[in-house]
Amino acid sequence: MENKLDLRFGTLTVIVLLAAFSRLLPHIPNVTAIAAMALFGGAYFSNKRLGLIIPLAAMFISDIALYFIADYAVFTTMRLVLYGSFALIAVIGMQLRGGVTGPRVLGASLAASVLFFVVSNFGVWALDAGKLFPLNAAGLLECYTVAIPFFRNTLIGDLVFVTVLFGGFELAKAKIPALSRVKV
Repeated sequence: MENKLDLRFGTLTVIVLLAAFSRLLPHIPNVTAIAAMALFGGAYFSNKRLGLIIPLAAMFISDIALYFIADYAVFTTMRLVLYGSFALIAVIGMQLRGGVTGPRVLGASLAASVLFFVVSNFGVWALDAGKLFPLNAAGLLECYTVAIPFFRNTLIGDLVFVTVLFGGFELAKAKIPALSRVKV
């Protein structure tokens, strides 16, 4: 039983790390595996803490890599907002435990996309100190309006990567029974 748990844990960890490091490849803005990775981790790691920590740690490691490769800003207040949104997405993924079905994963993916859009753009507006958008209702509305094309990309990316991660793991579980949930 212990080897099955180790195989499952190792496989899940590798999938999450690969998803995080896919950010290093050229991609359309907001078409990334990050939200799918957080949903996936929340849904499949048997330990809830690990379902939260491993995706966030993978994202942090990929942020550090992006810092060295592309001078990506890692230690900003906005990064805290983004990490908070991904933590909430992992919690959404935890709601899928024991019932990973196509419709539930689709609903979770859509909820994750909306959550990220709302939280990240609110963060842009609130932390911008009025430079891009006035700190009033009109400025907040303008911030969300300007971000709509990115929301489309977020939806597309989340749906594609959720399909790859969840579908791929479910197919792997069918071929390798040791990857199925192990009760400890």
